[in-house]
Amino acid sequence: MSAGNLKDKTINGFQWGVIDNFANSGVAFLVGLILANHLDPVEFGTLAIVTIFTNFSITIVDGGFATALIRKIDSDDADYNTVFYSNLLFSVVLMAILVAIAPLVADFYSSEELRLVMIVMSSILCINAVSIIHKTLLIKTLDFKSQTIVSLTSSVVSGVAGIVAAYSGLGIWSLVIHLLARQSLLSAGLWLVSSWRPSLTFSTKSFKELFCFSSKVLLANVINTIFKDIFLLVVGKMYSKYELGLYNRADQFNQISSNNLGLIIQKVSLPVLSQLQNDTEQLREKFRKFSAYSAMLTFALCFGMAAAARPIVLMLVGEKWLPCVLYLQIMCFYGAIYPLQQLNLNILHVLKKSNYLLRLEIIKKFFFVLVIVVGFFFDLEYMIMAAVVYYYFEFFLNSWYSKRLMGYSSFRQIVDLSPFYFVSVFISAAVWPLSLLDWHPWLVLLVQVPLAFVLYNVCYSLLRVSAYVELRASVLAKINKMIHEG
Repeated sequence: MSAGNLKDKTINGFQWGVIDNFANSGVAFLVGLILANHLDPVEFGTLAIVTIFTNFSITIVDGGFATALIRKIDSDDADYNTVFYSNLLFSVVLMAILVAIAPLVADFYSSEELRLVMIVMSSILCINAVSIIHKTLLIKTLDFKSQTIVSLTSSVVSGVAGIVAAYSGLGIWSLVIHLLARQSLLSAGLWLVSSWRPSLTFSTKSFKELFCFSSKVLLANVINTIFKDIFLLVVGKMYSKYELGLYNRADQFNQISSNNLGLIIQKVSLPVLSQLQNDTEQLREKFRKFSAYSAMLTFALCFGMAAAARPIVLMLVGEKWLPCVLYLQIMCFYGAIYPLQQLNLNILHVLKKSNYLLRLEIIKKFFFVLVIVVGFFFDLEYMIMAAVVYYYFEFFLNSWYSKRLMGYSSFRQIVDLSPFYFVSVFISAAVWPLSLLDWHPWLVLLVQVPLAFVLYNVCYSLLRVSAYVELRASVLAKINKMIHEG
């Protein structure tokens, strides 16, 4: 693939990735708002416990094979069939395990309803497994347009189904219907837009080759997922389902700005950087561009979310969810660097350093235990603060390997990205006092958002930040093109 073609595909992929993630998040958030007005935080907390187990199982089902296929330039049909049947087998086994342990989990949390929900939700593993290859192929070819159409359609239809169920008085089952319907429609849609179909072949050679890389990725992902879920389990057990519901709601707000961009950067950068894995200089320069654009967007959104947390919560979910504001504001500080962490980890995937990835996760999780310990002795907000310290420490560890593998050190990254960080913190601090005014939330946001937008443009223009200058030039060029074509 030529440099120009790769650049065009990267830009197009990023644009569709933004539409995909933010449109889907918007739909999911809107559905969540409606459901939040008909359900209690306890019901959200119960489902959060179940999703801990299903998400962990999905991590195992994938087994790191998808990442291995994306980074492998010469993957063939034998690879795809082998991974397809491996994923399907893993999903059936794990589904049976979840059904078997559901009574134990229900007893642990003293909730009979949790048992039934967990048994039904376990089916999502098989539904997800049958479309992993189709999604992987679309990512590998940077076809994010097809993914966007399928995922957005699935989100809208399943959202309507969940809302109808909630209005019908089905309680927590409306959440279950929403999630299962979305994954079912998503898998069916991916089969429709992808021409690949499985054949009755399985290659032991392909399995061994891919598993050599993916096994370490799997272990790293499992370790990461376990400790992330332990965090939620501690919240649910040490505090209350009510506080877990508040935490989960705050985390959903945080994901709008943080995880969405992180997923976009991760999905687009992995296939793009994989094309440059044999050219260290080009790989480093492309990585720097991804980092700059990621930081410029993520810092602005996350710290902006922190500044406007109170009016956003009041406007969208009401006063009963107001206690989650503090949790959200703290989360935004670690959410801001999440995409940068993922980008640094992608370098290990691209350069086939899964052994480094596994070693890194083991080291990081040793320190994460300290965060868990805080949860046993202090209030929830202090536990989240401890998580902020940990995630910044994690960034330094992740970026250490970037220096070793392509000569781009943590210090150099901090120097390059610090203008975005300090500008975002400064502007957020400047507009935050407006959220304390006794105005209607809509009015507060109508003042905060435009003011912040103007301040960002002024600051970046004065500082002549290259990423901002390039982005502005690109946007203006597209606007001029649209005007002339019109």
